[in-house]
Amino acid sequence: MSIVLICNNKDPKPWAEGLRKAFPDTTVEIFPEVQDKAAVRFAVCWKPKPGDLTQFPALEVVQSLGAGVEHILQTHSITPPLRICRIVDPGLANDMWEFALAAVMNHLKRLRQYGKQQQTKHWQQHAYGTIAKTHIGILGLGQIGALVAQRFAQLGFPVSGWSASAKDLPGVNSYQGEEGLVDCLAVSDILINILPLTDSTSGILSLNRLKQLPSGSFVINVGRGGHLIDQDLLTLLDNHHLSGAFLDVFHEEPLPADHPFWSHPKVTVTPHIASLTNADTAMSQIIENYQRLLAREPLLHQVHIQKGY
Repeated sequence: MSIVLICNNKDPKPWAEGLRKAFPDTTVEIFPEVQDKAAVRFAVCWKPKPGDLTQFPALEVVQSLGAGVEHILQTHSITPPLRICRIVDPGLANDMWEFALAAVMNHLKRLRQYGKQQQTKHWQQHAYGTIAKTHIGILGLGQIGALVAQRFAQLGFPVSGWSASAKDLPGVNSYQGEEGLVDCLAVSDILINILPLTDSTSGILSLNRLKQLPSGSFVINVGRGGHLIDQDLLTLLDNHHLSGAFLDVFHEEPLPADHPFWSHPKVTVTPHIASLTNADTAMSQIIENYQRLLAREPLLHQVHIQKGY
């Protein structure tokens, strides 16, 4: 039995070293340099390319190197008995909260605009928003989204959240279903998307959805690039229905140099850094899942393939 690491846009060497240290008697290899593909039972992956996983006929577990698994499910057919697991780290939720708070307050107090004014030595004051009068809408109330929503509520923001199933969160108005999504969007001065990317949520930030936001609303996407229809967002920014957008995730990463988001005056771009995987926490979960595979025990954070999370 052996382990293979398949990593794109992420250095596999530290992960391989950690696994070799934990399992000195196990073969740990970095794809595509694999001597015996039939011996591989456990694959640690980040954005594997189509066809990568099918090269291992005895593969039993695919372990994502992050909280998301869409980068695997969108390129590979994962069917039982093959299982897929993700990383769940309480620190990721807190990091996401801190990033969302920074993005919200940056917008609320117009700090980006003042940064631009400083470059031209232009002195001009602008009206600003306040916490009590700014309604936050959260799409996605899973482990991360629930924490983010509750933290904003604790600060005094009016908060609404939408999710696939009903939630009971202190200080958060919870919505579900199609009608609930319409109601949630209608009151959101700032919309924060933290949904998992699934067949049902792909393209959810579309023209028809985003125009349901109040005029002048602001959009923050820290979910996945596939949630957003780029041109629809640009249309609503250019016709002034939306006041701006803060984007941390994109269809193609790195974001191509010729993409209009880079230069649009109402868009802030960050390179998918809202919530980064903690190597120590992730490594411990990967090690434990391999041990559980060996012992034929239930795996940590196994994904429901049909739901996609």
